[in-house]
Amino acid sequence: MATKTLTIKEDVYERLKSMKQEDESFSDLLERLSGGEEDVMKGFGVFADEEGEAFAAGSEDARERTDRDFEERTDDLFEQ
Repeated sequence: MATKTLTIKEDVYERLKSMKQEDESFSDLLERLSGGEEDVMKGFGVFADEEGEAFAAGSEDARERTDRDFEERTDDLFEQ
């Protein structure tokens, strides 16, 4: 296995070190953070057209409800 040496700032090193699990090497950490060797295209095309449209519509509905709820709570919080 080939190795590479990286130069990073001290503060970046400290942040990475704090993210590292007890039994994890820095190589393992970087692989975990970068997604390893996962296929980024793996999830595309999972839904049939109708399923995808239903999922998108449901997501949009949820987003709209969340936005309305946030607006109502903000209005209530800052109501004079």
